[in-house]
Amino acid sequence: MERESMEFDVVIVGAGPSGLAAGIRLKQLAAERGQDLGVCIIEKGAEVGAHILSGAVVDPKALDELIPDWREKGAPLNTPAGDDRFLFLTASKAFRLPTPPQMHNHGNYIVSLGNVCRWMGEQAEALGVEIYPGFAAAEVLYREDGSVKGVATGDMGLTKSGEPGPNHQPGMELHARQTIFAEGCRGSLTKTLFERFDLRRDCDPQTFGIGIKELWEVDPAKHKPGAIVHTIGWPLAGDTYGGSFLYHLEGNQVAVGFVIGLDYANPHISPYMEFQRFKHHPAIRPTFEGGRRVAYGARALSEGGLQSIPKLSFPGGLLVGDTAGLLDVPKIKGTHTAMKSGMLAAESVYDALTAAEPPGEVVAYAERLRQSWVWSDLFKARNIRPSFNRGRWFGLVYSALDTYLFRGRAPWTFRNHADHDHLKKAADCPRIDYPKPDGVISFDRLTNVAFSNTSHEENQPVHLRLKDSSVPVALNLALYDAPEQRYCPAGVYEIVGEAEGAPRLQINAQNCVHCKTCDIKDPTQNITWTVPEGGGGPAYSGM
Repeated sequence: MERESMEFDVVIVGAGPSGLAAGIRLKQLAAERGQDLGVCIIEKGAEVGAHILSGAVVDPKALDELIPDWREKGAPLNTPAGDDRFLFLTASKAFRLPTPPQMHNHGNYIVSLGNVCRWMGEQAEALGVEIYPGFAAAEVLYREDGSVKGVATGDMGLTKSGEPGPNHQPGMELHARQTIFAEGCRGSLTKTLFERFDLRRDCDPQTFGIGIKELWEVDPAKHKPGAIVHTIGWPLAGDTYGGSFLYHLEGNQVAVGFVIGLDYANPHISPYMEFQRFKHHPAIRPTFEGGRRVAYGARALSEGGLQSIPKLSFPGGLLVGDTAGLLDVPKIKGTHTAMKSGMLAAESVYDALTAAEPPGEVVAYAERLRQSWVWSDLFKARNIRPSFNRGRWFGLVYSALDTYLFRGRAPWTFRNHADHDHLKKAADCPRIDYPKPDGVISFDRLTNVAFSNTSHEENQPVHLRLKDSSVPVALNLALYDAPEQRYCPAGVYEIVGEAEGAPRLQINAQNCVHCKTCDIKDPTQNITWTVPEGGGGPAYSGM
């Protein structure tokens, strides 16, 4: 069956903050000049916001620029940030440290980023942007001259063997004069663009973290709307980067999460279990006693900053948001930078589309970004995250010097490294005895996955692909004690058959919450994450 096609001026892949901001800005520019511009956003989640997961404390700077009257239009930024606390944890104590200036949140808002994206989607549609949720972009399309022509969505109704089933529907081709890729961290199509156009030739490797989050409804007596707590230290060892957050939203809700840098060395580490035991700390547990967990999720985030930003434009397309790696790590914020990049991309694309010559590569976008506050903020922050590569105490001391003495303008730039090649052999690392979850404050993975509302059509090809099926046992199990069993926060990967002397890797793809950790951390890069059928995956509510 041949695929049908649709024509647009601009196709945007991903309905996150950057993609929605790009769509809104394109339509604003066209309306200002009385023009009609065909703009389409496709989103693999079943609805806008279904796959969005973040802390989140949002700096409204970009939203002020994009939609100045967002308050009057009912944007769900309902909880102004209040008291900031920064704690260093030992196993039994909590010591308050000075809150770094980058982490001061006066003027910011604690939000559900999913709800913010749903609202932004409504604003985009009101301007005439066509948004198609439940359509996963599975393939980049190219013109004869090698430029990007658009994308194709994945087929629906394939069987596990990849053959068309009785309900098969071929994917749709979406052609565009320019395609904006706003896939978020570790975009599956963006990976192919890196290779085809050699976009990472002149930058450092990207380095990532895994963020794991729960949303709780707590005892009203313990709820402090606007309160913000960040911690470092226990339960992580000093050579492992990471920390936690607690954000008090409206409605007696508290978002609690844990982020671990995916460059950790000990293959016995389980980021999920580190998060669960963190909640039992004497300074943390009381917040959740008498409360109930209402949602769970996980997502990787790009931590490389300025030195890991790839080339952002190529013939026929652009990269925006976290797919380009624009998170400001010291601020622990990326929504405002993602939105601003989407706006700048829209302005650059609009100028190119309305020029006399047909657009090819929109090189003006990268220059606009370099001249913006996004670039200056990332420049000042560039050395903070990589300073922790030498350990927690070096990172803390250097960060203080960089902030107060050098003010982000030190005459050097620390380099980043790839995460997957940092694992040590299991035999060379101490095992970690994680306490069993109690089912009250801490929970096993499969129980928590149910709170992500994850669902996949089971009779479809496995979307987690192995380049070599022998590697999980012959290398990962033999040398690293099968770390995929621990770094996955959803219990997707499981070694079975060991008792019978015939171990093999079982992939429980239906559990996948689309965090992309496996694609990042596998030591030989043997796992490739691809999109499942559109609409599959988590269905986050309030996250």
